[in-house]
Amino acid sequence: MELLIRFFTDFGYFAVLFVLIICGFGVPIPEDITLVSGGVISGLGYTNPHIMLVISMLGVLIGDSTMYWLGRIYGIKILRFRPMRKILTLKRLRMVRTQFDKYGNRVLFTARFLPGLRAPIYMVSGITRRVSFIRFLLIDFFAAIISVPIWIYLGYFGASNLDWLHTQVQKGQFIIYIFVALLALFLFWKWYKNKKTNRNEK
Repeated sequence: MELLIRFFTDFGYFAVLFVLIICGFGVPIPEDITLVSGGVISGLGYTNPHIMLVISMLGVLIGDSTMYWLGRIYGIKILRFRPMRKILTLKRLRMVRTQFDKYGNRVLFTARFLPGLRAPIYMVSGITRRVSFIRFLLIDFFAAIISVPIWIYLGYFGASNLDWLHTQVQKGQFIIYIFVALLALFLFWKWYKNKKTNRNEK
């Protein structure tokens, strides 16, 4: 976090926008830490927190939309690009596509809170073309407007006490991990229930 804070302090809004866009590409920089760091420099007086929120929302939506359009333009051919194979393996593509076919918009909304699966899910939504870009953008916006302000203003109000801020970020990340675990259990339960029903029908 300290490294990002120094970088953002030197380059301001543009740096936050840039890092959030590349986060959307699956670059291993935690989006939550990036947002909190953006909030911190606002709390230290280098930027305006409300403008920072707008810039952060733009960065998140541009990054996510880029993954959607890569999938939509290139389709399954995207797997020919070696950097993309690290984000979207054939196995992951099949798994995400199955869940997307079953749950559609709910998967897109939930993806915003799943750091490891966010980029593949957005790419698959473009590949399948089952969701128009406008719908994708709206779903992504409504999901982002929940998480982005929380991290930005947490950084803003905790800028003067980084030790306290670290603790709060860890708590927030722990809640996300619990959410992901519960979601995984729910999906497994649905899969098991459907499998059992299909067996009984036979």
